[in-house]
Amino acid sequence: MGTEGNMQIDVNHWLYRFIALIIDSIIIAIPVYIIWNFVFFSLLFSGAWWLLGFGSWLLLPFFLGIIEVFYFVILDVSWGATIGKRILGLQVQMENGGKVDFDKAFIRNISKIYWLLLLLDLLIGVATSGRDRRQKYSDRMAGTTVVSLKQPFASASPPPPPPPPPP
Repeated sequence: MGTEGNMQIDVNHWLYRFIALIIDSIIIAIPVYIIWNFVFFSLLFSGAWWLLGFGSWLLLPFFLGIIEVFYFVILDVSWGATIGKRILGLQVQMENGGKVDFDKAFIRNISKIYWLLLLLDLLIGVATSGRDRRQKYSDRMAGTTVVSLKQPFASASPPPPPPPPPP
């Protein structure tokens, strides 16, 4: 890749990553909120209602962040992409094209523990120059990148033409 391609930010790439993050966040949020509501009502009816104020503001975001980090790490290592990334045709790789290890996946996803850290990770990655403009800052630290394997939302290849009629 030439330096001209390396210096230009691919807006579509970041848009697809953002959409994939939204898809993955919805996938994670549904079971987490079901579990959280079970815990919420258990505390409410057990007499420990005073923990609800503390739990709602501090524990829920922390719990959601921990689950999110492990979701992303496990799927990046086992599949090379999360469900959202797979839907959009993206894959996480090492900079040399190899498969991501657990420790590298953990480094690249640790900022997902809290939304503000993720926002800073993205902004620093986009605002500063690096070897690959598709990397957020933690991707640079881990030596990983997200690549596009196929065009998202593209229709499948057309079916082959029917065989000629028999003579």
